[in-house]
Amino acid sequence: MKLTARKVPDAFIQTIPRGFRLIKKRNHDFLLVESLFCPNGHNLIVDSVRIHDEAAIKLKVVINDESGLLFVDAFWGSHAKLFSFIPKFSSDEPTFVKAYCPYCNVDLLERHACAQKGCGSDWSIELILPGGKNKIRVCAKLGCPGHVLDIVDMPPKVVRSVNVINYFGAGSHDPFGGF
Repeated sequence: MKLTARKVPDAFIQTIPRGFRLIKKRNHDFLLVESLFCPNGHNLIVDSVRIHDEAAIKLKVVINDESGLLFVDAFWGSHAKLFSFIPKFSSDEPTFVKAYCPYCNVDLLERHACAQKGCGSDWSIELILPGGKNKIRVCAKLGCPGHVLDIVDMPPKVVRSVNVINYFGAGSHDPFGGF
C-alpha cells in the first residue's frame, strides 16, 4: 500500500504525545508510532520486520481459530500489515481479531464500541503509549479502518482531527484493509 500524505493538524504537531514522532517522507509530514506497550510493559515495536522502511508493531493474533503473528505498519492511519499465516474468513459474516501480547500472551481486547460509520463492533484492541495514561484503540473487526487515540492531556477536538487520518491506496479493496 502506498502512503498518501494527509495533513497532520498543527495543534497536534505542537504537542505530539510520547510514543509518536513526526517524520518527513517525500516532503510530507507523517505520524509514526515509535513506542507502544502491552499492559505488562512489553514493547510491541520490533525492528526485525519493517513496513514502509520503519519498524512494525508486533501482535499475536487468533482469527477463526488460526493463530500466528501480525505485523502492523507503524504509520498512524496506515492499514498495511503482514501475517505469519494466511487467515481464513467468510465474506458472509464479520471476522474478528483476537489479539495478545506476543511476549506474555496478555489479552489486548477490551469492550469499546467502534466509531467507524457502519461498523457496529463492540471490541477494540487496546495498545498503551509510554507513560501508561494514553492509549490507541483499534477496531477488532477485520477490514474496519476504525482506530482512535485516547490522549488524556489534549483537547478532544485535536485528538478527533488525528483519529480520522487514514491512508488508503493500492490494495485498499483487500478484505484485510482495516485491522
